[in-house]
Amino acid sequence: MFFFLSKTLSYLTQPFVVICLLLVISFFVRRPRLKRGLAISSFILLFVLSNDFLANEIVLWWEVPPTPYQDISKRYEFGIVLTGIGGTDNGPDDRVYFGRGAERVTHTLQLYNLGIIKKIMISGGSGKLTEVPKQEADYLADAFRLMGAPDSAMVIENKSRNTHESAVEVIKILSNSTSPDRCLLITSSYHLRRSDACYAHEGWKMDTFSTDFISHKRRFSFEALFIPKVDAINYWTILVREWVGMIAFKIAGYI
Repeated sequence: MFFFLSKTLSYLTQPFVVICLLLVISFFVRRPRLKRGLAISSFILLFVLSNDFLANEIVLWWEVPPTPYQDISKRYEFGIVLTGIGGTDNGPDDRVYFGRGAERVTHTLQLYNLGIIKKIMISGGSGKLTEVPKQEADYLADAFRLMGAPDSAMVIENKSRNTHESAVEVIKILSNSTSPDRCLLITSSYHLRRSDACYAHEGWKMDTFSTDFISHKRRFSFEALFIPKVDAINYWTILVREWVGMIAFKIAGYI
C-alpha cells in the first residue's frame, strides 16, 4: 500500500501537474475572483518554475558535489550502484535501453577499471506499479557485460522496488561477507541524499559517489535569467519527486 500511495503522491505533486490542476479548477470555478486568482497563480507558477537560473540554483544547492577520481585514495570491496535509469518499456528486448542517468553505469565501470571498486553490486527491480518481464538490475548487468565487465565482478539484487527496499535487500546479501566501510554507494547526485539516508537508517553507512548531474555552471545571461525553459520545469520535477520521497520515507520510518 505504501508503495502505491508514494507513487501516486509523486505523480500528483509534479509541478506541471499542479499547474494543469490549477487551470482545470479555474475553468470549473464559478466565483470570478477565485477563478481569476487560480488562473493567475498557475501562470505565475509556470513562469517561476520555468526560470533556468532559479531552477539551477536550487539544483546546485541540493546535489551532492562530484568527487574527482584522483581524490579517492581508498579501495572498496563493492560499488553499490542503484537502478532507476533503464528504459524497460522500449522494444525489442534484445538490447539495453537507458532513460537519463547512464552515468551511473559508465562512472561505476570507470571506478571498477581504475581499481577503486573490486566488485559491482547492482541493486533494483522494477519501480512500476505493473509487472515487467525483466528487472532493471538485469538490464544494467547486460550493459556492464557489453562494456567488458565480467560476470565474476557483478552481484545482482533485483527484488527491490524502491530505495528503502534496496537497502534492506543489499544488506541481506552483503552483511555476511563485508562491512559498510568497504562499500561505496553510487547513484545520481540528486538522489544521493535519500539513498544515503535509507542505507544509514538500516545501519549501513557508506562513503558515497555522485553521478548524473542535472545542474550546470551558473549563468547570468539574459536567456538564463528571463527566457522560460522546459528543462527548468524538468529540474523541479526531479527535485520535487526527491523531496516528496524524503517526506514519505520519513513518515514511514525508512530514514
